[in-house]
Amino acid sequence: MHMVNIYITRKIPDIGISMLREKGFVLDISPKDRPLSKRELVKALKKKAYDGVLCLLTDTIDGEVFDAVPSAKIFANYAVGFNNVNIEEAKKRGITITNTPGALTEAVAEHTLALMFAVVKRVVEGDTYLRRGKYQGWGPELFLGEELQGKTLGILGAGRIGGRVAEMAGKGLGMKVVYYDIKKSEEFERATGAAFRTTPEEVLKEADVVSIHVPLLPTTTHLINAERLKLMKKSAYLLNTSRGPIIDENALVEALKNGTIRGAALDVFEFEPKLAKGLIKLPNVVITPHTASATKDARDGMAKLAAGNLIAFFDGETPPNKVS
Repeated sequence: MHMVNIYITRKIPDIGISMLREKGFVLDISPKDRPLSKRELVKALKKKAYDGVLCLLTDTIDGEVFDAVPSAKIFANYAVGFNNVNIEEAKKRGITITNTPGALTEAVAEHTLALMFAVVKRVVEGDTYLRRGKYQGWGPELFLGEELQGKTLGILGAGRIGGRVAEMAGKGLGMKVVYYDIKKSEEFERATGAAFRTTPEEVLKEADVVSIHVPLLPTTTHLINAERLKLMKKSAYLLNTSRGPIIDENALVEALKNGTIRGAALDVFEFEPKLAKGLIKLPNVVITPHTASATKDARDGMAKLAAGNLIAFFDGETPPNKVS
């Protein structure tokens, strides 16, 4: 019987590794605790006739990579997003691509709310102020923030995460929720109490807080640009736990500098791991290093899904999370 050889581009949680080894798969795992460069990845894949690859969002999976390992018929992406994979090229070659949706919904939704609280309540500003020894005692107007009850949350993208954020904010915080997606969803509305708006512009004009939950596609790249930022209230906040390039980050820096909007909180960045010039110096932006899904529960769940996709494929079944 042919032994299934899998290359894993970076170590994932043990639960996923154990699942694969229990099935008798032979695993080669990159020893580097960082993303591999394209050159390193191609070199590693050429060492053996791998049957499949478990890759991460930080890996660019394209024709060059497929050429390096023509024996591999499945790439299991350890992420809900798959904008790092050239899907069209994979389809041409008959290569299966899978992802890991659902496992990180709760973690990312909670992190989105954490970012909202942090920027609206000016938590990081206050923390920095204290650590720099500037605190001289309580003041009636020291770091005034906002209350969220009764404010309007605008959701862009009515998927799992957007829905959970809407539910938490609406039912838990008493916020009014409006949303935009490419199509109206009665299921989303029943679950969240949100009201549909026919364009992103309507949401941007109405919301006190805008939260981005759309996938990164050619049609959503720079969905939030200079023109659309100007539509937002001067008192509004922008949150992004989806994908960095959905926001024109240079335009956002200018909007935050000029008071076009009051603040922003970001877990993802357009030029990741680099930040747009000037972003890090702004006091009215909260930033976290792409850690919205960084809970043990979520990362273990992602590992199980990625491993499960590979196991199903080599058992001759359709992987449960097949993208193409």
